[in-house]
Amino acid sequence: MSDTRVFFAAERTLLAWVRTGLTVMALGFVVARFGLFLSLLQTTSGAQGSAPDISNSHWLSGTIGIMLVLAGSAIILGALRNHRTYVSSLPTEDVPQLPIPWLASFLSLSVTVVGILLGIYLTFT
Repeated sequence: MSDTRVFFAAERTLLAWVRTGLTVMALGFVVARFGLFLSLLQTTSGAQGSAPDISNSHWLSGTIGIMLVLAGSAIILGALRNHRTYVSSLPTEDVPQLPIPWLASFLSLSVTVVGILLGIYLTFT
């Protein structure tokens, strides 16, 4: 007897991991930009005659932020690999015939690519 609930539970688990990866990536972006915020805050409260170099200050928050963004991408890739491995181990009668079977994989890979591009952007800005 077919039980597609197992497959859909695996789909929900993948999407929960995608949501977790997105959250880690968003936190990384906030951490990376927090150093810029501190630099601008220091500029407005400091001496008005000299402009401090804000590109090299607070490099630690930028580095940690970039690492978090890339970690979020890695989380999503790992979740996709686990999902595909698990689904391939299911009996064929437990895997439903979906109209767009590649949608969850496409979502996961798209978010991963966006995360990697965001990491590159944060590295060079």
